[in-house]
Amino acid sequence: MSATIRTVGEGYGEHEDAIARYREEGEARAMALGNRGPVRFNADGSLHEKIVEAYWRCGFYIFEGVLGDEELAELAREVDDLIERAPVKPGSQVDKFGRPSPQVGHKHGGFSLVRPLSDPIGGTDGNNGRHPAKMIEPEAPDDAPEYVLQVIGGSLQFSDAALRTYGHPALLGVAAAINGEDFSPFNEVIFIKQPGLGGSVAWHQDGTTHWETEKFHKGSHGFNFMAQVHGCNAANGLWVVPGSHLSQADIRSMCEAAGSDRLPEAVPMICAPGDVGMCNRQAVHGSFANTSSDLRVTINFGFHPRASVVGARGNGIHARGSQHIIYDEERVQKRSEILGIAIAARRERFPVETSFSYKPHIDAGLSFEWNDGARERLFDYNQLDLGI
Repeated sequence: MSATIRTVGEGYGEHEDAIARYREEGEARAMALGNRGPVRFNADGSLHEKIVEAYWRCGFYIFEGVLGDEELAELAREVDDLIERAPVKPGSQVDKFGRPSPQVGHKHGGFSLVRPLSDPIGGTDGNNGRHPAKMIEPEAPDDAPEYVLQVIGGSLQFSDAALRTYGHPALLGVAAAINGEDFSPFNEVIFIKQPGLGGSVAWHQDGTTHWETEKFHKGSHGFNFMAQVHGCNAANGLWVVPGSHLSQADIRSMCEAAGSDRLPEAVPMICAPGDVGMCNRQAVHGSFANTSSDLRVTINFGFHPRASVVGARGNGIHARGSQHIIYDEERVQKRSEILGIAIAARRERFPVETSFSYKPHIDAGLSFEWNDGARERLFDYNQLDLGI
């Protein structure tokens, strides 16, 4: 079930023994939470109450065995190709072979690179200052490249396999159960933690908009699905502080009290290939530099309660300039068209599967097909991302 840690990883110096203990103890705490299992619905179509209870108690849940071998192979193949075709450094238009990178011509998003094993944003004002404490940066190998690919933004336009996973009927059923049948899209990326090289993502809470508003509740900023292509473990995976989604945290003080970046209450997401994590965007979470020998590829896509989006000001993180925009129904409906395209693409690839019916599209009498016109509509679709 769980992906095992093959190596402690070199580069942490005096911290290596503490890191090894932290991983081992964190994995034991994670497996004792009771927040994992297959996707289960009741006879009336509602999400099983044990899943609902565990998710709201912990702020995350691990759905086991969601993606099959065939889908995983297609995802792995396409992501491997994207890694090969990534620009060699920020601002570059070509890959290591001199070919144009797939992001050429796109206005927003695309391929984000970091220096090996670095924390590029912790302790800075980036992302509205929501990463207030810096992570330990292990020493990179002597033969490490100058930069490594870490995030592919607007991922659905670069990977047909990721687009089809976005339209997965069981996962969309979960989204409807948690956020309501009129749930709103958020954004989609592929996270890549390359073995021995992947950088860290400092502790943070994703939500930025509703902490001090009347709309705040335990799920007001939605959640992210995190589909694992190769599985993940305590060395290369995401860590979450259970129960931290209920209020805004003082992360800087939490790290100061811990005396390091190893928050004592946090636990890792332990996933086999094909498992899908669901993480509340209000939960304190982060990831350490990947000093292990294991690659992590996460197909990441999120959804919000519609009521949290309509009438809210954008956060300026996920769509450039959105901090100057008040989201309205028209923008949500336009952005939701991508979900209809994803459902159609999945239906074509997996015709025996029962497709998900998205209520806002049904109510509006909208239908979608997967064809060349639909592919064209994906170009720079993420300029309409709905960050809150």
